[in-house]
Amino acid sequence: MDVTAVKRLARSAVFTLLRFSGLPFLVRELWQRNKVTIVVYHELDASRADVHFAALRARYNVISLSHFLAARSGQARLPRKALIITFDDGHRSNVGLTSVLEKHRIPITIFVCSRIVGTHRHYWWLHTKDAREAQALKAVPDEQRVEALLRRGHADTQEYEARQSLSRDEMSAMKSIIDFQSHTVFHPILPACSIERARSEIVASKAALESEHGLKVYALAYPNGDYSDREIGLLQKAGYVCGLTMDAGVNDSHTDRFRLRRVALPDDAGIDEVIVKASGLWRLLKAFGPKRTHSRRHSTAHGDIDR
Repeated sequence: MDVTAVKRLARSAVFTLLRFSGLPFLVRELWQRNKVTIVVYHELDASRADVHFAALRARYNVISLSHFLAARSGQARLPRKALIITFDDGHRSNVGLTSVLEKHRIPITIFVCSRIVGTHRHYWWLHTKDAREAQALKAVPDEQRVEALLRRGHADTQEYEARQSLSRDEMSAMKSIIDFQSHTVFHPILPACSIERARSEIVASKAALESEHGLKVYALAYPNGDYSDREIGLLQKAGYVCGLTMDAGVNDSHTDRFRLRRVALPDDAGIDEVIVKASGLWRLLKAFGPKRTHSRRHSTAHGDIDR
């Protein structure tokens, strides 16, 4: 058995022990009860989604993102243990979720890149050498990232033979049961962009999704979860109601609408991992572990929004 397989088994064993320790139940019932949890996936396949959604639905009241925002403004009531399911990017495989959602009768939000969906353009990180290079490119100025990708033969507007994202027809068929929202135009790391590009990515994505797909766009998920005060200002000026981060945690009526927290659930996660992570227990345990540095940009970057 190779090292990767051993690590996978060990990880699975840890989540199994945590699940059946009873701690996720206690956290959910005592701490999470009056909070709103937002989980995020990317390319969860339909068969696994069926299992995940059944487990989440059995433990939470699954609501829409719009329901949460309406409750915050006094137009709706929040149920106990409210949970919102989101997906980022708009991958082609997301079309398989339709039958699962109809079966479980739950709402989800998919954040899409407006000039990648409906085309044969590709997600830029899938044209890097490996995950390490992709991560490195997220940490450099956007112009440098673009140049590095051009040397690899990739450009944002290049069309390829294989399609990676949802098609226009698929989105049209799905929008009656799925809430499509903005994930920018081409998924750059916004704080690494010039003020001009950041503004364009935020404004143009909303305009395109509304005019070309007939959507009502009120939310944006920051690509890679990276944002700064500048991006929040740009969202507000563009008419968005909220912004979703990758900051771990739960939400309540006092959480900044443009800094909504989410719990990342791996697409290949087992059911034990889903239950443990969704409860917030994993984050609490990590908070008491060794501190790690991370690349989330939360401060003002590249000047203010009026420059």
